[in-house]
Amino acid sequence: MGATILPDLLTEILIPATAVVGIAFALVQWLLVSKVKLSPERESSGAGNNKNGYSDYLIEEEEGLNNHNVVVKCAEIQSAISEGATSFLVTEYQYVGVFMAVFAILIFLFLGSVEGFSTKSQPCTYSKDKICKPVLANAIFSTLSFLLGAFTSVVSGFLGMKIATYANARTTLEARKGVGKAFITAFRSGAVMGFLLAANGLLVLYISINLFKLYYGDDWEGLFEAITGYGLGGSSMALFGRVGGGIYTKAADVGADLVGKVERNIPEDDPRNPAVIADNVGDNVGDIAGMGSDLFGSYAESSCAALVVASISSFGINHELTAMFYPLLISSMGIIVCLFTTLFATDFFEIKAVKEIEPALKNQLIISTVLMTVGVAIVSWIALPSSFTIFNFGVQKTVKNWELFFCVAIGLWAGLVIGFVTEYYTSNAYSPVQDVADSCRTGAATNVIFGLALGYKSVIIPIFAIAVSIFVSFSFAAMYGIAVAALGMLSTIATGLAIDAYGPISDNAGGIAEMAGMSHRIRERTDALDAAGNTTAAIGKGFAIGSAALVSLALFGAFVSRSAISTVDVLTPKVFIGLLVGAMLPYWFSAMTMKSVGSAALKMVEEVRRQFNSIPGLMEGSAKPDYANCVKISTDASIREMIPPGALVMLTPLIVGTLFGVETLSGVLAGSLVSGVQIAISASNTGGAWDNAKKYIEAGASEHARSLGPKGSDPHKAAVIGDTIGDPLKDTSGPSLNILIKLMAVESLVFAPFFATHGGLLFKYL
Repeated sequence: MGATILPDLLTEILIPATAVVGIAFALVQWLLVSKVKLSPERESSGAGNNKNGYSDYLIEEEEGLNNHNVVVKCAEIQSAISEGATSFLVTEYQYVGVFMAVFAILIFLFLGSVEGFSTKSQPCTYSKDKICKPVLANAIFSTLSFLLGAFTSVVSGFLGMKIATYANARTTLEARKGVGKAFITAFRSGAVMGFLLAANGLLVLYISINLFKLYYGDDWEGLFEAITGYGLGGSSMALFGRVGGGIYTKAADVGADLVGKVERNIPEDDPRNPAVIADNVGDNVGDIAGMGSDLFGSYAESSCAALVVASISSFGINHELTAMFYPLLISSMGIIVCLFTTLFATDFFEIKAVKEIEPALKNQLIISTVLMTVGVAIVSWIALPSSFTIFNFGVQKTVKNWELFFCVAIGLWAGLVIGFVTEYYTSNAYSPVQDVADSCRTGAATNVIFGLALGYKSVIIPIFAIAVSIFVSFSFAAMYGIAVAALGMLSTIATGLAIDAYGPISDNAGGIAEMAGMSHRIRERTDALDAAGNTTAAIGKGFAIGSAALVSLALFGAFVSRSAISTVDVLTPKVFIGLLVGAMLPYWFSAMTMKSVGSAALKMVEEVRRQFNSIPGLMEGSAKPDYANCVKISTDASIREMIPPGALVMLTPLIVGTLFGVETLSGVLAGSLVSGVQIAISASNTGGAWDNAKKYIEAGASEHARSLGPKGSDPHKAAVIGDTIGDPLKDTSGPSLNILIKLMAVESLVFAPFFATHGGLLFKYL
């Protein structure tokens, strides 16, 4: 088989070292953002800081605003948004913490009962001639890794929210100096989140493996089976974060838009609108905290899927540490590549005009993908033997190291293809969104028809990209190939998250500019940043959905192997009924989340209307609205409404596996994967297109756009209705579906020993 060029000792140093470098880089970016001061003392002190104070003073004179008041106002608004987001997340994590504790006990009881809580060593699952650690150990360590994954996911989401709320007002203030400065502040803040998440995820996983190894020793099969709990914990928290945050943000957004824009004809983020603070809080708890937990979950699961398959291949059997850690080395290389890529946006090139924003963000994707391809080639050359075997449903398949390189590379490039197709269908620079905007001439109904058609059509190319990467990677390296293809797609996660987090930060910056009463010119700059952020957020969702499809297929393969199923035959009734039910689950889940947003938005609309009607002087701007009441409505609704969809996803594999057995469960997993991916892509892209069609009319940048405007015209009102319908699609149901398909697969894998031994109770007694 041959040895690897990279020695084991160097591998054990390199992985944690790159994680530490990633964290250090995030802290440097944070320090640079913190140099933008949110207190007016320095600006108003005059001679002491000639350059900053003087230039700011000149610009503010030009804007006709008192500098001191603007900075104070921005700081106040930022503080209100930060407090709202923190209190919501703390409340959410308290509720979810209880659910996680109960689920951790379930994991221990289910896995421990496989051999009656036996403490005796037993023959290994895949190598019967070897002795492995007792079942009880697997139960304890799976529970521990589940809790570790959940905790890391919470920290990832919470840190992201803190950074975003720290940066939003600073981005607004930098917009006074020009669009370039504001872009750098927003992007650096996104990079802090991206690098912290990628580095923390890698470091915690690496430390967990080494700590578990102290007990497991040479039993790598048991060790990496227990580690799969890490992915389950990450995705469980992500589900509640995405659903809860999504309901919160969209209830506020829909309420603010329907009453404010459509009924009262006031601008977006107008401080007279009672739901405006809740809307801006929502961007941080849904799009930032929820998305951070989501992508962390994908990263953790793809790593776990690859490690599980590797542990029963030649890497694990022969205890080849460097080759075994190949997935972690790819992630390490990803951090270094993303570090250089980020410098292209913040240091090497400066943005001087609005039209340069979107290309700069797209270049981040292209540069990171090209550099990562080279990086993967180097890692594959030094960290893998020239030839090795990979477990493939009971047999060992011989694979060459260059074949594994192609698996990772095809996942990486498929991610870029999905990203660009998503951009084409959701950016208002291209004809699909412009056609949707044009359809607003004849009212909201035609806008909705065009938007739905666009979403369905946008599924075609991403599905082909996923299909090609599955076929190629499976042909080369079986299920391990698919797992590392998913890891390839997520290898540039730090850059992907930086681009993704940039959107909500810019959105908040625009809201703060409007609420602080800054001039129209500054609002135009923040709107330009936000429009580019909308498209990049859609690209980020495309990546998340594409990687979820590959991850869940790899986990599905590992589950089938662990459950000792030789083939999944669709023609057997047990499997086919599972397939049908699985395909239905994403619809059931979407119905629950959409209804939750609808009912929460209904309460919000009623409250906003009540305030406009009952508070004298609110429309004139002489009285202040009751922001806190709207924040409370969103918080209560999301906490209450996130439990049923979460329970549906978490309990389905347990019920199906226990009552109907592993064959029916394999059908459910396949069905939910196939239908979930399609709905997720179409929902995200439809919502993104409606949003940008509205922004296209509002910006009035072309002759065509001006013919549809201005704000308040009938076509604009039709576009606002489309955008409002699209909000729960693109920010609640769509992004949550990719967690549904991953979570059910990883949960089935973790509980596979129990299902294989005791599952199928109904069929046993019928």
